[in-house]
Amino acid sequence: MSTWHSILETQQISIDEQGYSRSSAPVNPALSITPLTHLGLFSVIGPDAEKFLQGQISCDMRDISNGFSRLASHNNVKGSMISLSRVMPAEGGYWLRTNRQILSNALTALNKYMLFSKADGTDISDTVVGLGIQGSDAASALAALSNELPAETDQFLSLDGGVLIKVAGERYELWLEQAQAETALDLLIQTGSLNGSENWLLSEIQQGIPSLTPDTLETFIPQMTNLQAFEGVSFRKGCYTGQEIITRLQHRGKLKRPMFRLSVQADTAPAAGTVLATATRASVGNVVCSALSGEGEYQLLAVMLKDVFDDGSQSVHLDTQEGPQLERLDLPYTLDPEMFEAKR
Repeated sequence: MSTWHSILETQQISIDEQGYSRSSAPVNPALSITPLTHLGLFSVIGPDAEKFLQGQISCDMRDISNGFSRLASHNNVKGSMISLSRVMPAEGGYWLRTNRQILSNALTALNKYMLFSKADGTDISDTVVGLGIQGSDAASALAALSNELPAETDQFLSLDGGVLIKVAGERYELWLEQAQAETALDLLIQTGSLNGSENWLLSEIQQGIPSLTPDTLETFIPQMTNLQAFEGVSFRKGCYTGQEIITRLQHRGKLKRPMFRLSVQADTAPAAGTVLATATRASVGNVVCSALSGEGEYQLLAVMLKDVFDDGSQSVHLDTQEGPQLERLDLPYTLDPEMFEAKR
């Protein structure tokens, strides 16, 4: 058990084998603090770090130089996502945070291409830890840590020992070396509630932000998870792995399977990769991620055939054609309608 996990246990936070934190404390909607133990960090450090990542991942690394953190995928040569990370600055290079369950695979995949670059990739999850801070009082609480806060979504502020990122909604990600994180936690919980991963996962889903797990690796191309809505896919920069397929879909193809936000009444959380079905089709999509949103109710993100909702005559069900019925919910962003039009 890491020192950070031991510190969290003193605050009645438990952590399961997959890294998800649990808390029995009631959620303070004005200020909720979530230890991001289900996420991990790896660094890419060295003189060639920016050049290397520019040629491998889907976002434009120049955005990081301009003060913005970005979601980004690393893709195989067919354009399918090997990993999905949030890229942020670090001394001498960058930190990439991703689902802890796929971090080892993500780092290994990048390291294969890093052999001939002056850059090194290292798992730093045991030394740099994250807190998710959300609610109407989040900004005022964080003002006690820094005189300046990032104002725009995805804008970051470099701190001593870490970085603070304004993410979609009244939310922030704070990544710090462990000693600084302990100090920040002590300060923040004076006025806020300390909650588990489920609370943060739900807020991500409500903002339409995807995540990948071992069950969905190499399943989706970036546009299927709406990654372009977050500027997580650049169509202006040069080549990167999988870029040919991704760009061809954008400029010459038609996106048939985007990502939707849905809700369902179910006995257990819909697992990533679970099939969605209609009365006439056994498979019209797959669950990306899910989180508890109420008593027996879950919200989820799913990649599925757009024409199912365009048709409107059939209901969508979880797992089987007789499974629980899903309800479509709004996303907080709009996708470019041209993506769904044939270019030829």
